[in-house]
Amino acid sequence: MYLIVGLGNPGAEYEWSRHNLGFMLIDKLAADAGTTVTRRECRSLVGSAVVEDRPVRLVKPQTFMNLSGEAVACLIAKYEVVVAQSLIVVSDDLALPLGSIRLRARGSAGGHNGLKSIIASLGTNEFIRLRIGIQPEHPVSDTRDFVLSRIPRGERLAVQETLARSAEALRTVLRDGMAKAMSLYN
Repeated sequence: MYLIVGLGNPGAEYEWSRHNLGFMLIDKLAADAGTTVTRRECRSLVGSAVVEDRPVRLVKPQTFMNLSGEAVACLIAKYEVVVAQSLIVVSDDLALPLGSIRLRARGSAGGHNGLKSIIASLGTNEFIRLRIGIQPEHPVSDTRDFVLSRIPRGERLAVQETLARSAEALRTVLRDGMAKAMSLYN
């Protein structure tokens, strides 16, 4: 079983923020699979689905971004998930241009507090991650305000297209493996 964790912050005020792209992708995967992500487990909202003939748990931690690792560690223990093979974490990435995605089998947190929390809680950076670019074309003076601000209406179509491509990238990981997915989407 795969655990696909989308990072974000709970609450309506963050619903369309750049920092919630992980939540948005989980919602898209759930809708595509005809399921919902509403069951409360380990301080998270969880849904069960079958994606590319693989059983998955779709997860939206409700701990706020900086404590995401607590929720993920609880679910890893509960479902006895092999982290390096079956944990996939989806996050936004300020270092990648808007609309781009990047798959990696392991790596650093890259300054992302949600990833830092997961790495610290699990004691490893050996897990699959999908990063979704949010970098603007202009310099950002306050990173926190930028990532927590709402995505402007003019960028939402591009975001929807990026989420569709991200969902297909994750389906490729499940169906064909990381090497194939990375060659197609990175």
